Parts: sequence; C-alpha cells; structure tokens
Amino acid sequence: MCRAKPVLRYTYGALFIVAGVNHFVQTELYVGIMPPYLPWHRELVYISGFAEIGLGALLMLERWSSVAAWGLIALLIAVFPANLHMALHPDQYPWASPFGLWLRLPLQGALIAWAAWYTRRPAPPPVRTDPKEGPRPRGMP
Repeated sequence: MCRAKPVLRYTYGALFIVAGVNHFVQTELYVGIMPPYLPWHRELVYISGFAEIGLGALLMLERWSSVAAWGLIALLIAVFPANLHMALHPDQYPWASPFGLWLRLPLQGALIAWAAWYTRRPAPPPVRTDPKEGPRPRGMP
C-alpha cells in the first residue's frame, strides 16, 4: 500500500470537514450560489454542510472510509449541476472569475477520483503457514 494513502485520507477528510463547517460560517455565500431551480436554498446548504462534515470525519476512520468515500462521491455528483450552472451563468456570480468557475468542473472530477481511491478496502495479509507451528491467523506475525 502507498505510504501516503493514510495521510492523504486524513487530509481529504479534513478538507471536507473545513468545507462543511464553512457552510455554517458563510451560509449567505452558499445560499447565494444555489441555482434558482433548486428549492429550499438555506436548508440544502445546511444539509450539504452536515454531509461534508460527517463524511469527512468518517473518512478518517479506516473502518468507515470506504462507505464515506462512496458518500463523498455521491455528494460531489449531486452538487455538480450547481457548479455547472455557475459556469454557464457567470454573470450571476460577478465576484467569481469565469475561468475559475469552469476550472471547478474538472477539479470536481479529480475530487471524485481521489474519493474513489478509498472505496476499496485493503486486502488482508495472507495466511502464513509454518510447518512447525501450523497456520497462523491473519494479522499474526
């Protein structure tokens, strides 16, 4: 296994926790970028904030990292249409660079790929046999 993978898993989880907390710190910013075709802007901002915090935290727990990674993939796919809406209507977001709005779309793909890296559990170590002692349970030296 790549030695950096656990460190990057914590980093990725922390990014989502910080982003989720930001939904509550800068709620109006997030409400302002909600596409007009979606209802309940404030409620969806809170729901997505809770989801980001919860899934980011679960990703840090190895036992739950696969489930959390699938949840993050689903969340990233769910918010993609809103990011696309922003890129297609930059006039509605004058504070944002049109280039930056378009750059978010492939970035979202990279974030999905990063999450996908954690969807598979690592293979358990093989059962080793010693002719003198017989088979040892998995994980035993």
